[in-house]
Amino acid sequence: MEVTTRLTWNDEKRLQKQLGNVSLSLLYKSSVHGFGLRDMVQRCSHQGSTVTMIYLKTNIIGVFMLGNYPTLSKYFEEPHYSFCFLFRSKDNITGTDTFLLNMAPEIADNQLMYRLSDETIFSLCPNNKTLYLLRSVKKKLGLFEGRTMDPFIYGECEVFRVEGVKGGLSSIKRIMNVTQHRDRLLEELRAYKPYADLVSKVHILLLGPVGSGKSSFFNSVKSVFHGRMTRQALVGSDITSITEQYRTYSVKDGIGGKSLPFMLCDSMGLDETEKIGLCMDDIPHILKGCMPDRYQFNPHKPITPQHSAFITSPSLKDRIHCVAYVLDINSINSLSSKMVAKFKQVHKEVLNCGIAHVALLTKVKNYNEVLQGNFLNMNRSMTSQSQVMKVSKMLDIPIRNILMVENYASEFELDPVKDVLILSALKQILRAADDILEDLPLAETGKLVPFCPS
Repeated sequence: MEVTTRLTWNDEKRLQKQLGNVSLSLLYKSSVHGFGLRDMVQRCSHQGSTVTMIYLKTNIIGVFMLGNYPTLSKYFEEPHYSFCFLFRSKDNITGTDTFLLNMAPEIADNQLMYRLSDETIFSLCPNNKTLYLLRSVKKKLGLFEGRTMDPFIYGECEVFRVEGVKGGLSSIKRIMNVTQHRDRLLEELRAYKPYADLVSKVHILLLGPVGSGKSSFFNSVKSVFHGRMTRQALVGSDITSITEQYRTYSVKDGIGGKSLPFMLCDSMGLDETEKIGLCMDDIPHILKGCMPDRYQFNPHKPITPQHSAFITSPSLKDRIHCVAYVLDINSINSLSSKMVAKFKQVHKEVLNCGIAHVALLTKVKNYNEVLQGNFLNMNRSMTSQSQVMKVSKMLDIPIRNILMVENYASEFELDPVKDVLILSALKQILRAADDILEDLPLAETGKLVPFCPS
């Protein structure tokens, strides 16, 4: 009979991705091969790198070992690196927190243990189906099941052989760290609220040439929050625009979750040729909030107040609060003078309306080089620095407001590094919008209390 893992298909794929696109082979399953330390060790020793998954009531604890599993001898003399991690799956969102175990494992008293001096950091006792974690490890993992000092009782334990590890421990640590950073960004954005609750949702307008990645950016943002690939907005080629309607897309936190407090507004692509692409006279109406969702663009004729769905008296909540100029980073050097002139014309209108603005550079192929080691800032020595400077000069935008992403296109699985770039860009866009909302005159916020003489 084939032995199958308790992990869901999605969780197994995510675990493979988090360990560096590795392959997993199930070696041991306690409910099948026996709840005994000898049973586990005999099946798992001399198998190379492994990951052990321990199933608690509502969480999964994992231990990755780079190198062979320990044998039944007390001491483990081979060079060895391990880390413990919390792999939890809740509401279709999976998170990972890690704790590095800077010591070799050993087997003693029917337990698989990690000890520092005389203090036990981690102890797994298959015979009793118990897991002990030091209090500081529990705190690091954000794990609060049961009382602090009590061991956990687990229902299942599985050990997988891990094949295809590239780059050793440093590569694994970077992948796990970037995953943690991705999860922190998700939590920040889920908790985000527009400045002073002046609007319920921040409206972000995506503007750029045909094929620059506007619709793909929306699809990418939605995919990250859903934890799987989604393609709601149709995407065209580099030379043909699919977007012919003005669309305002909301994003939900997971499938069937609550709507997040921002909208991504997708428009027809700009074209250097007149009467092709987005009509320039439509842009002021979009910025001011007069354009209805699903309006059918006409490159030859802008919308007018006579249109049946024209919003004649838009309020602050209807307006665009931030414009993201979307540009293919590989095409910046070949932008025609006519296209540059159009961008400057649009930018002048954006400035006249007092709207926040950023540049979003897409199709960054060297995206693994973009983030510094702490994942908080972009790498200033990257090869795309010249394009960043050119965009800054062309649109007179500060370098800090020029963001870089690699959208999802034909992939089937999410990549935590791409996720971090996408979420970091979204976070900076929302910050830019908040700065403008904070600076609005009171008369525009709708919060003025009328003076009533006594």
